[in-house]
Amino acid sequence: MAGKLIVFEGTDGSGKSTQFQRCCEALQAQGRSFRTTRYPRYQEESSALVRMYLSGAFGSHPNDVNAYAASTFYAVDRFAGYQQEWGNYYQSGGLMVLDRYTTSNAVHQASKLPESQREEFFHWLFDLEYNRMGLPRPDQVIWLDMPTHLAVANLRRREATTHTHADIHEVDTGYLTACAQAAAQAAQLYGWQRIPCVNDLGQLRTVEDIHQEIMQYI
Repeated sequence: MAGKLIVFEGTDGSGKSTQFQRCCEALQAQGRSFRTTRYPRYQEESSALVRMYLSGAFGSHPNDVNAYAASTFYAVDRFAGYQQEWGNYYQSGGLMVLDRYTTSNAVHQASKLPESQREEFFHWLFDLEYNRMGLPRPDQVIWLDMPTHLAVANLRRREATTHTHADIHEVDTGYLTACAQAAAQAAQLYGWQRIPCVNDLGQLRTVEDIHQEIMQYI
């Protein structure tokens, strides 16, 4: 019997990786048996086209590579990861917790399309990866809904702290805004669990507060 698949999703700067890590620590403390994977797998050969795309090798703007073409770069890396790392474990009943998955294409690539064309893209994307390529569908998608202006502030702060340079996605505020809109559309259509990152007053919630809400659902 196949296992369970939990996915953490969000735009760049949403705090997704932090909440992913906190979730894994909580599951470990509970004595749960599980495995994790982060996508893209930048250290693996299967992510070569992803790395080229994000570094600007195909153009300095995200729209220089259309949504369908760019999606295949990421899909190949996911297929390789499933075949090499976690497919057998999952198929034997294991619990997988993923930092990004097919859902990231729904967020980051659908944003390149007009709103009226996104649902058609979602159908194509999920048919490609789940039906044609045979990747498992997630049982739960945790979507961190972070306002774009706060996400951008987080990205700039991270760059200053780590002395790193943003990729072509992270430097484009207009693109990040469109990603947030695409994420909201996909979440509504496919039942993702929305986790608001700000309170009713528009103030940023604490990491711990967000974590506690996530664990209630998980």
